Amino acid sequence: LQAMSDNEQDWLALRPQEPSPSQCCGSGCKPCIYDVYERELAQWERAKAMQDKSLLMGKKEQSNNSELNPDTFTAFSVSSVEQLTEDTYQYKFELPGNSSLRLSLGQHIVLRGVVNGLEVQRAYTPINPRNAEGYFEVLIKCYEAGLMSQYIKTWKRGDLVFWRGPFGGFPYQPNKHGELLMLASGTGLAPMIPILQSITDDEEDETFVTLVGCFPTFDKIYLKPLLQDLARYWNIRIFYVLSQETSLEKLPWSYQENTYTSRLNEDLMKTIVNSCRRKPFVLICGSSTFNEDMSRYLKAAGIEENSCFVF
Repeated sequence: LQAMSDNEQDWLALRPQEPSPSQCCGSGCKPCIYDVYERELAQWERAKAMQDKSLLMGKKEQSNNSELNPDTFTAFSVSSVEQLTEDTYQYKFELPGNSSLRLSLGQHIVLRGVVNGLEVQRAYTPINPRNAEGYFEVLIKCYEAGLMSQYIKTWKRGDLVFWRGPFGGFPYQPNKHGELLMLASGTGLAPMIPILQSITDDEEDETFVTLVGCFPTFDKIYLKPLLQDLARYWNIRIFYVLSQETSLEKLPWSYQENTYTSRLNEDLMKTIVNSCRRKPFVLICGSSTFNEDMSRYLKAAGIEENSCFVF
């Protein structure tokens, strides 16, 4: 009988743990962490019924072969940390050799952190060019009270960080849309960057782009040098909407003519949509409130829901 209960305990120790709500990043990943759990549970039940532990050998919580995988977490090493604004950082991660993440445009990856014994997962979109080799970069805003932010703020060069993915993405095809209107709030800029870079890197792609970046103040605009470079292309326009700036006079002159000091409201949306050179297809990324507001303003400006994609 004793052997029986030892065996039972062995099997119980191998049973997969059900995820807690904090472990789901809420970005609609496929497979979601709950899907992975269901699959592992079925595998465990099958192995237990057959009393064959070798059936569990395929189950890996994490891998160290530095290949990104949607089912398991892989460790990547932090190679640099750059502070962009008071609360936003750009992190660079090493990839072995000259390998590349091979993400589709706008795809996100999921980060796992443990804070005070609680596992948390969040989704972030790499901002490096698609053809970047040997590294990938992520733009992250840290919040005072954010659980994940507390963990991220401890990162330093050489730390190992666990990611899985990729998920989502926007199925972009060159020249499919006459004009893309990108509406980004804060770090919502992240999925827009690889799409912009793929358009400027492709001489055959003649898609017009109007990017509208919404930030509180001029100092809080991320990646200014990169955005300034992109704005030099004949088919790219960039507008800034700064909700807490009161006057344009304090801004560098190169920003004055393409910056609005207000919120992005219904009237401004109509102005921007009407200034587009062709009927735009719209990409939206920000907080859920931002996304809802934008969809509403776009509708008022005559843009149908089937002409919008929300990250």
